[in-house]
Amino acid sequence: MLSKILDEFRVTLIEDIEAMKSMRLRPSLAVLATSGLAAFFGATLPAHAVSNPPIQVAQGVEYMCGGNSKDEAAFMRMVAPRWSATIELGINGNPAQRASFPAQAKVEVRERYTGRPVMEAMSKGPYMLARLDPGAYDVNVTLGGLTLTQSLVVFAGAPSKATFMWPSNFDMASVLPPQPETQALAQTSAAR
Repeated sequence: MLSKILDEFRVTLIEDIEAMKSMRLRPSLAVLATSGLAAFFGATLPAHAVSNPPIQVAQGVEYMCGGNSKDEAAFMRMVAPRWSATIELGINGNPAQRASFPAQAKVEVRERYTGRPVMEAMSKGPYMLARLDPGAYDVNVTLGGLTLTQSLVVFAGAPSKATFMWPSNFDMASVLPPQPETQALAQTSAAR
Protein backbone atom coordinates (compact mmCIF):
# COMPACT_ATOMS: atom_id res chain seq x y z
CA MET A 1 0.00 0.00 0.00
CA LEU A 2 2.79 2.38 0.87
CA SER A 3 4.52 1.66 -2.40
CA LYS A 4 1.32 2.46 -4.30
CA ILE A 5 1.03 5.81 -2.51
CA LEU A 6 4.70 6.58 -3.23
CA ASP A 7 4.24 5.72 -6.93
CA GLU A 8 1.23 8.03 -7.20
CA PHE A 9 3.15 10.78 -5.40
CA ARG A 10 6.11 10.28 -7.77
CA VAL A 11 3.85 10.45 -10.84
CA THR A 12 2.15 13.59 -9.52
CA LEU A 13 5.52 15.15 -8.70
CA ILE A 14 6.85 14.40 -12.19
CA GLU A 15 3.71 15.91 -13.76
CA ASP A 16 4.09 19.02 -11.60
CA ILE A 17 7.76 19.37 -12.55
CA GLU A 18 6.92 19.00 -16.25
CA ALA A 19 4.18 21.61 -15.90
CA MET A 20 6.60 24.06 -14.25
CA LYS A 21 9.17 23.49 -17.00
CA SER A 22 6.61 24.31 -19.71
CA MET A 23 5.53 27.40 -17.76
CA ARG A 24 9.11 28.64 -17.68
CA LEU A 25 9.39 27.99 -21.40
CA ARG A 26 6.21 29.90 -22.36
CA PRO A 27 7.43 33.38 -21.39
CA SER A 28 10.63 32.73 -23.33
CA LEU A 29 8.60 31.75 -26.38
CA ALA A 30 6.43 34.85 -25.99
CA VAL A 31 9.52 37.10 -25.84
CA LEU A 32 11.02 35.35 -28.84
CA ALA A 33 7.79 35.62 -30.87
CA THR A 34 7.30 39.28 -29.94
CA SER A 35 10.86 40.24 -30.86
CA GLY A 36 10.56 38.28 -34.11
CA LEU A 37 7.38 40.14 -35.06
CA ALA A 38 8.93 43.48 -34.12
CA ALA A 39 11.96 42.72 -36.30
CA PHE A 40 9.69 41.65 -39.18
CA PHE A 41 7.50 44.76 -39.03
CA GLY A 42 10.49 47.02 -38.48
CA ALA A 43 12.03 45.64 -41.67
CA THR A 44 8.86 45.82 -43.74
CA LEU A 45 7.46 49.20 -42.69
CA PRO A 46 8.66 52.27 -44.60
CA ALA A 47 11.49 54.26 -43.09
CA HIS A 48 9.58 57.55 -43.28
CA ALA A 49 6.71 58.09 -40.92
CA VAL A 50 3.76 60.23 -41.90
CA SER A 51 3.18 62.90 -39.33
CA ASN A 52 -0.35 63.99 -38.61
CA PRO A 53 -1.29 67.52 -39.63
CA PRO A 54 -1.48 69.78 -36.57
CA ILE A 55 -4.81 70.54 -34.94
CA GLN A 56 -5.36 74.30 -34.93
CA VAL A 57 -7.98 76.61 -33.42
CA ALA A 58 -9.81 79.51 -35.09
CA GLN A 59 -12.40 81.50 -33.13
CA GLY A 60 -12.66 78.64 -30.62
CA VAL A 61 -13.25 75.94 -33.28
CA GLU A 62 -10.69 73.15 -33.64
CA TYR A 63 -9.75 72.26 -37.20
CA MET A 64 -7.12 70.33 -39.13
CA CYS A 65 -5.99 70.87 -42.74
CA GLY A 66 -4.05 68.49 -44.95
CA GLY A 67 -4.10 65.94 -47.69
CA ASN A 68 -1.31 67.34 -49.87
CA SER A 69 0.42 63.96 -50.16
CA LYS A 70 -1.17 60.59 -50.92
CA ASP A 71 -0.50 59.27 -47.40
CA GLU A 72 -1.76 62.44 -45.74
CA ALA A 73 -4.93 62.39 -47.87
CA ALA A 74 -5.56 58.78 -46.83
CA PHE A 75 -5.06 59.78 -43.19
CA MET A 76 -7.49 62.71 -43.51
CA ARG A 77 -10.13 60.46 -45.12
CA MET A 78 -9.62 57.89 -42.35
CA VAL A 79 -10.11 60.35 -39.46
CA ALA A 80 -12.85 62.45 -41.13
CA PRO A 81 -15.73 60.43 -39.59
CA ARG A 82 -14.44 61.43 -36.13
CA TRP A 83 -14.88 65.14 -36.92
CA SER A 84 -18.26 66.84 -37.19
CA ALA A 85 -17.53 68.58 -40.51
CA THR A 86 -15.37 67.81 -43.53
CA ILE A 87 -14.71 70.46 -46.17
CA GLU A 88 -13.14 69.02 -49.32
CA LEU A 89 -11.57 71.21 -51.99
CA GLY A 90 -10.73 70.15 -55.52
CA ILE A 91 -10.66 70.85 -59.22
CA ASN A 92 -13.26 69.41 -61.58
CA GLY A 93 -11.87 67.15 -64.25
CA ASN A 94 -9.86 63.98 -64.24
CA PRO A 95 -9.04 62.28 -60.90
CA ALA A 96 -5.40 63.44 -61.01
CA GLN A 97 -6.51 67.09 -61.11
CA ARG A 98 -9.15 66.45 -58.48
CA ALA A 99 -6.68 64.85 -56.08
CA SER A 100 -4.20 67.71 -56.28
CA PHE A 101 -5.21 70.97 -54.71
CA PRO A 102 -1.95 72.79 -53.97
CA ALA A 103 -3.33 76.24 -53.23
CA GLN A 104 -4.42 77.82 -49.95
CA ALA A 105 -8.06 78.83 -49.82
CA LYS A 106 -9.86 81.09 -47.37
CA VAL A 107 -12.65 79.19 -45.58
CA GLU A 108 -15.38 81.13 -43.79
CA VAL A 109 -18.16 79.42 -41.83
CA ARG A 110 -21.27 81.40 -40.77
CA GLU A 111 -24.48 80.42 -39.03
CA ARG A 112 -27.06 80.07 -41.77
CA TYR A 113 -29.97 81.98 -40.24
CA THR A 114 -28.15 84.71 -38.29
CA GLY A 115 -25.08 85.21 -40.49
CA ARG A 116 -22.91 85.19 -37.34
CA PRO A 117 -19.29 84.31 -38.19
CA VAL A 118 -18.28 81.02 -36.56
CA MET A 119 -14.85 80.33 -38.05
CA GLU A 120 -12.43 81.83 -40.56
CA ALA A 121 -9.19 80.09 -41.53
CA MET A 122 -6.88 79.31 -44.44
CA SER A 123 -7.03 75.76 -45.73
CA LYS A 124 -3.58 74.38 -46.44
CA GLY A 125 -4.68 71.34 -48.40
CA PRO A 126 -7.62 69.66 -50.09
CA TYR A 127 -9.18 68.62 -46.75
CA MET A 128 -10.28 70.68 -43.78
CA LEU A 129 -11.82 68.88 -40.82
CA ALA A 130 -13.59 71.00 -38.20
CA ARG A 131 -15.31 70.38 -34.89
CA LEU A 132 -18.41 72.48 -35.49
CA ASP A 133 -21.33 72.43 -33.05
CA PRO A 134 -24.60 70.96 -34.34
CA GLY A 135 -26.43 73.50 -36.48
CA ALA A 136 -26.96 74.90 -39.97
CA TYR A 137 -24.10 76.77 -41.62
CA ASP A 138 -23.15 78.53 -44.84
CA VAL A 139 -19.58 77.79 -45.88
CA ASN A 140 -17.78 80.22 -48.21
CA VAL A 141 -14.48 79.19 -49.76
CA THR A 142 -12.51 81.84 -51.67
CA LEU A 143 -9.65 81.10 -54.00
CA GLY A 144 -8.20 83.64 -56.45
CA GLY A 145 -11.16 85.97 -56.14
CA LEU A 146 -13.71 83.23 -56.87
CA THR A 147 -15.96 82.39 -53.89
CA LEU A 148 -17.98 79.18 -53.79
CA THR A 149 -20.77 78.81 -51.21
CA GLN A 150 -22.52 75.72 -49.87
CA SER A 151 -24.83 74.93 -47.00
CA LEU A 152 -23.70 72.48 -44.35
CA VAL A 153 -25.91 70.93 -41.67
CA VAL A 154 -24.13 69.34 -38.71
CA PHE A 155 -25.99 66.81 -36.57
CA ALA A 156 -24.73 65.63 -33.18
CA GLY A 157 -22.71 62.43 -33.52
CA ALA A 158 -22.88 62.28 -37.32
CA PRO A 159 -20.20 63.56 -39.70
CA SER A 160 -21.20 66.05 -42.40
CA LYS A 161 -19.40 67.01 -45.60
CA ALA A 162 -19.29 69.86 -48.10
CA THR A 163 -17.32 69.49 -51.33
CA PHE A 164 -16.13 72.53 -53.28
CA MET A 165 -14.98 72.00 -56.87
CA TRP A 166 -13.42 74.74 -58.94
CA PRO A 167 -13.88 74.53 -62.71
CA SER A 168 -11.12 72.75 -64.61
CA ASN A 169 -10.40 75.94 -66.57
CA PHE A 170 -9.78 77.95 -63.36
CA ASP A 171 -6.37 79.67 -63.44
CA MET A 172 -4.60 77.81 -60.63
CA ALA A 173 -1.24 79.33 -61.61
CA SER A 174 -2.47 82.73 -60.42
CA VAL A 175 -3.14 81.47 -56.88
CA LEU A 176 -0.17 79.16 -56.38
CA PRO A 177 2.90 80.39 -54.52
CA PRO A 178 5.93 80.68 -56.83
CA GLN A 179 8.02 77.52 -57.02
CA PRO A 180 11.82 77.75 -56.47
CA GLU A 181 12.53 76.54 -60.05
CA THR A 182 10.12 79.13 -61.45
CA GLN A 183 11.71 81.91 -59.40
CA ALA A 184 15.20 80.91 -60.57
CA LEU A 185 14.07 80.87 -64.22
CA ALA A 186 12.41 84.26 -63.83
CA GLN A 187 15.54 85.72 -62.25
CA THR A 188 17.82 84.40 -65.02
CA SER A 189 15.40 85.65 -67.68
CA ALA A 190 15.30 89.09 -66.07
CA ALA A 191 19.10 89.20 -65.84
CA ARG A 192 19.50 88.76 -69.63
